[in-house]
Amino acid sequence: MATIYEVSELAGVSLATVSRVMNKNAKVRDKTRIKVEVAMKELGYRPNAIAQSLASSRSNSIGILVSELHGPFFGQMMAGIESELRAAGKHVIITTGHSEEDKEKDGIEFLIGRSCDALIIHVEAVSDEYLIELSKGKTPIFLISRHVEALSENCISLDDELGGYLATKKLVEQGHKNIAYISGPQFKADASNRLIGHKRALAEHDIQFYEDSLYIGDFKETGGNEGLKHFIDKKLSFSAVVCANDEMASGAMKCAREHGFELPEQLSIMGYDNIIFTNYLYPKLTTIDNPINEMGHMAAKLVLKNVYQKKLEIKHIFEPSLISRNSVTSFQQ
Repeated sequence: MATIYEVSELAGVSLATVSRVMNKNAKVRDKTRIKVEVAMKELGYRPNAIAQSLASSRSNSIGILVSELHGPFFGQMMAGIESELRAAGKHVIITTGHSEEDKEKDGIEFLIGRSCDALIIHVEAVSDEYLIELSKGKTPIFLISRHVEALSENCISLDDELGGYLATKKLVEQGHKNIAYISGPQFKADASNRLIGHKRALAEHDIQFYEDSLYIGDFKETGGNEGLKHFIDKKLSFSAVVCANDEMASGAMKCAREHGFELPEQLSIMGYDNIIFTNYLYPKLTTIDNPINEMGHMAAKLVLKNVYQKKLEIKHIFEPSLISRNSVTSFQQ
């Protein structure tokens, strides 16, 4: 196996110059860089990542913890993070927390043990206090899709209360007053904030919120299906349903058709997230845009700025917006 010393001799440059080329140091002249790269290729030399890490005190790897690997939401999040970091010459190590406290903590410890330069974490079950204490350690942590006031400079989040408000406000403006709500698990901050926004929109229009009109789902298609069936079985009177994410909205649409509803003429359905399949449902789903891919890019930029001293502008809080399609229509008396 070729060594860095052999590369140095063949290229006719110092060991320090070879090292600068491997680390993509801008101070190396193009002519010299090409000589080193040709020598490396001729000798079949591959830099030792571990040795580079020890020499620079950097692994050039970022740990990513997400709740799940399946589904378009987390795919868009990870794609945004990875593409931004890869463009900067960094790599990612990914694991999951499954929205369970023990698994989230285990995943974080796993990533720290891999000598990651920083962690970008999407966590829902661990407490704010745990995260604050974790932030005092040697490995910098950055939160995505969650806001902790004490760590606000390390957070990239969405104003979910506003999103919940916009979803229900749209239905109220279309004449709906009897609005059912299928929420995500309330221990999750995004789910609880969306429900708070829903209640604010009702109160603003003098519409009473009733607990009977609330079903706590699971953020999966099954939750939307079971939620709508629950309302139907309870003989609840409603002309519209807000679902706290698009997966549950798709389940609610399926259940509605199975029970003979014409959509949207007899039932308007609102989603949340604007994931890729919403434009292909029938009718096309009216939803709230959650720019999670952009947030992923921004979380990566936050790491690049704070850990690798890149000069980048950071936006910490994103605003959702209404995407009007065909699943919501005016209420006809």
